[in-house]
Amino acid sequence: MRKILMIDASRCVGCGACAVTCMDQNDLFPEREETSYRRIYQIEDPQQPEWVQYISAGCLHCDENPCLIACPTGAIYRDEETSAVLIDQDRCIGCHSCALACPFGVPRYNASDKMFKCNMCAGRLKAGLEPACVRVCPFGALNFGTPNERQSDKELRYVKNFLGAKCQAWTQNQS
Repeated sequence: MRKILMIDASRCVGCGACAVTCMDQNDLFPEREETSYRRIYQIEDPQQPEWVQYISAGCLHCDENPCLIACPTGAIYRDEETSAVLIDQDRCIGCHSCALACPFGVPRYNASDKMFKCNMCAGRLKAGLEPACVRVCPFGALNFGTPNERQSDKELRYVKNFLGAKCQAWTQNQS
């Protein structure tokens, strides 16, 4: 079954570990004006100054890929083995059609005007490992698994929040 990258914004503390490991994994260097494929956003509410939310954002490797559909050269494709949405740099003509189509603003362009983005650590996936950003996330904000696994996790967190301490005893009895 296809695995997906999921983000639980309620667990993100904005530490940036995912962005740093992304740069390391992909040999990206700030001094060459290269940026991480993941970006950390801080959201604040001016009405509630004590409230802050962080979001680790990157390519979601969507099921319905607007970037893939918009690419006139076929440079963007889905890897059948890993389900990652990848770019063939040799076929990219830098037309920016993918960037215009992506609702999340993920595609960016390098100095050669070629599109670049997260490849979901395809090499790691082929080796049976999870993406590097997921591996280093200290609070579990980034997850990688099947949609059913992720839905079960979400359901269990909801039940735990709803029942509080009573749920702890229930989950221990279910093990």
